[in-house]
Amino acid sequence: MDWKPFLYGGLASMTAELGTFPIDTTKTRLQIQGQVIEASLKQLRYKGMFHAVFKISREEGIQALYSGIKPALLRQATYGTIKIGLYHWIKTILVNDPKNQTLLSNMISGVSAGAISSSICNPTDVLKVRLQSKTHSSHYPPGLIASFAYIYQHEGFRGLYRGVGATAQRAAVVAGLELSAYDYTKKLLIDHNLLSDNAATHFLASFLAGFIGALGSNPIDVIKTRMMNQEISQSGVKNIIYRGSLDCALQTIRYEGFFALYKGFVPTFVRLGPWNIIFFMSYEQFKILEKKIKEP
Repeated sequence: MDWKPFLYGGLASMTAELGTFPIDTTKTRLQIQGQVIEASLKQLRYKGMFHAVFKISREEGIQALYSGIKPALLRQATYGTIKIGLYHWIKTILVNDPKNQTLLSNMISGVSAGAISSSICNPTDVLKVRLQSKTHSSHYPPGLIASFAYIYQHEGFRGLYRGVGATAQRAAVVAGLELSAYDYTKKLLIDHNLLSDNAATHFLASFLAGFIGALGSNPIDVIKTRMMNQEISQSGVKNIIYRGSLDCALQTIRYEGFFALYKGFVPTFVRLGPWNIIFFMSYEQFKILEKKIKEP
């Protein structure tokens, strides 16, 4: 097994996360607001992405836009590393020669890698969502270990894996769409002599991958965020808003309409677009740097 995709995937993922995290915070706030059946989240405090950025900065300070950055970076260091490494490893199993890769083989590799890696790293995603949400962020202790321990003490092991089903589904969709779209678009551009293997090719392929990923994943992302944001003690004394991913989807559509599943789409795309561009271009640069180091 080649270790380089694991290393480069983790480094590129952390670089992209750091550069786009404030957009992710606004996306989370937009996705959890307006829940008719939960009084504390019923109010629509933000009118859109830019309004959310302005209001959060004014009322809570610029640092609030980076609430949850530590677990987010930890997530990318683990999730991103495992996802990209597994994606390329599974591709080598399905296709011996990279020149023979197909859209189907890439999608199967991406879906598998996304589901496995996100399931393993779900606790970091739970903590990131909780810290980004003003509803819960104030009562979490400082420090990653202390925060994870807090969730475990109050909600048990299930609390750390709250929303794991929706997380795995979203990651499978995102990885399956984004990774396959990037590799396939890049291959088409090069094979048809439209562009060479350069920065322009990487930019175009990554931009398209971000748009496709945002379009396919936003409904699942809304469900995942709402599932993770609800706190339930081990004794079950807290009010259970949603009993599962399907129940969350049905209630959201019933009380807020179908397009509530696309709440936060603008920041989702605005984040996934630059995130993918930074990620894929960083990943390609790491590969180029490796070749230069090896050259005599």
